[in-house]
Amino acid sequence: MALSDLVHIGRLLGWGRVLARHGALRGIERDRNTPAAVRRLCRVARFGTFQPRQPDYAGAFAAIGPAAIKLGQTLATRPDLVGAAAAHNLLTLQDQLPPVDFSAIRLEIESSFERPLETLFATFDPVPVGTASIAQVHRATTHDGRAVAVKVLRPGVRERLTRDITTYEWAAAQLEALGGEAQRLRPRLVIANFRRWTMRELDLRREAASASELAAQMHGFPGYRVPTIDWDRTNGRVMTLDWIDGIKISDLGRIDAAGHDRPELARRLVLAFLTQAISGGYFHADMHQGNLFVTGDGTIVAIDFGIMGRIDRRARQWLAEILYGLTTGNYRRVAEIHFEAQYVPSYHSVEEFATALRAVGEPMRGKPVKELSVGQMLDGLFAITRDFDMQTQPHLLLLQKTMVMVEGIATQLDPDINMWETAAPFVRDWIRDELGPEAALADRLRDYAATALRLPDLVRRIEDRFPAKGGAPEAPPLPDIAPLWQGATGGWATHLLAAGAGVALVVLAHALRGWH
Repeated sequence: MALSDLVHIGRLLGWGRVLARHGALRGIERDRNTPAAVRRLCRVARFGTFQPRQPDYAGAFAAIGPAAIKLGQTLATRPDLVGAAAAHNLLTLQDQLPPVDFSAIRLEIESSFERPLETLFATFDPVPVGTASIAQVHRATTHDGRAVAVKVLRPGVRERLTRDITTYEWAAAQLEALGGEAQRLRPRLVIANFRRWTMRELDLRREAASASELAAQMHGFPGYRVPTIDWDRTNGRVMTLDWIDGIKISDLGRIDAAGHDRPELARRLVLAFLTQAISGGYFHADMHQGNLFVTGDGTIVAIDFGIMGRIDRRARQWLAEILYGLTTGNYRRVAEIHFEAQYVPSYHSVEEFATALRAVGEPMRGKPVKELSVGQMLDGLFAITRDFDMQTQPHLLLLQKTMVMVEGIATQLDPDINMWETAAPFVRDWIRDELGPEAALADRLRDYAATALRLPDLVRRIEDRFPAKGGAPEAPPLPDIAPLWQGATGGWATHLLAAGAGVALVVLAHALRGWH
């Protein structure tokens, strides 16, 4: 065992102690699949701590620090891994930290531009309007009188995140080495994607480019806007963009007082998301309530583009057909797509998978989202993945999280919204536009001829135009990490190390399966 192994175990056990104080270790002891040694060590980790009645996963991750906050937000996309209750709790995770002293912010700006602050901005408010785990935001004005928001990286945040993510990679390797269910969930790939997303957030030029690309993509969509980037005052550590005067989309009282049509806002938000994800394949993947505003004329304005999702053309085609098939009850076609995309291994039965999908879809068709929701549908789909040996598709994780976020905001705006009825016409029209007359003919056949349910031609006719394997991008290279138990002799030291790594893996949410 190398010294680095001890460092990782010590660091993760310290985080485990924080998790214990927030009640997040209690459930691992009750899980029949937890090894006895890990169960004992969990009891040690939580010894002497006060256990809240309900686990507070979001509070635990916020207490651990910036990298854990970002990891918790990523795990909110994984109800299959962490459980529905934990995923729902983690969606509330807000990365608000105490502000950095203004002198450090000034130094960060001036050193990155190699110019005094006063030559860049006419005024600069030293009190931040937002303090997140990676950066904080200040209001300023330019010398030509424009009001702008200035986002500045926290000093030293890159080094701390890099250190912590290296420990997550080590823990994921230990978990995946267990095989079975742990291997199917592909934690190493999840953390690899997490590293990529987080490192991208640390380059504010990338975030500015993301905002610019999304603005161009949504230019023709009325009632939705992205702030304009001030490229002359933007670099890797500082980003400047238009200031937005608006009402937070969660402030329903002010929205009502301003006379905005809430059901229309909800519908437009859902369609804006579908336009980004399905039409463009590039979407704002951090659409929580703090990142959406409504201006005086009713326009929805999005901010904070550090986390973006991208789906290739073929995956979008399959996604659209899956959503449309679920809304119309065509479970056979949805099942066929899963086999064509290689999401389900070919040794399973299409008919059996279609029946399992029917069990998920039928209870929710035609009901308002306040009764049955897209989030519940996703939970149901995750519940059947194990029975059909479906591997996790990391390229779709951000999409799943964003769908749940959008649904939550839309439901607050309009409790009677029906996500299916709102989405179905858009998805149907996109399929027809994307595939042309062949799609329209196939759609009519589905409506009027039962035999059409067995014709998977929509995707196959364009198969040679797109990459294989369900549109999943090639997996990134993974770090070479040796599992602790490879070549182990089974002695007490091996069991102790395995137990220590097991509790460490709680940070990766193996122990957050929605337990109470």
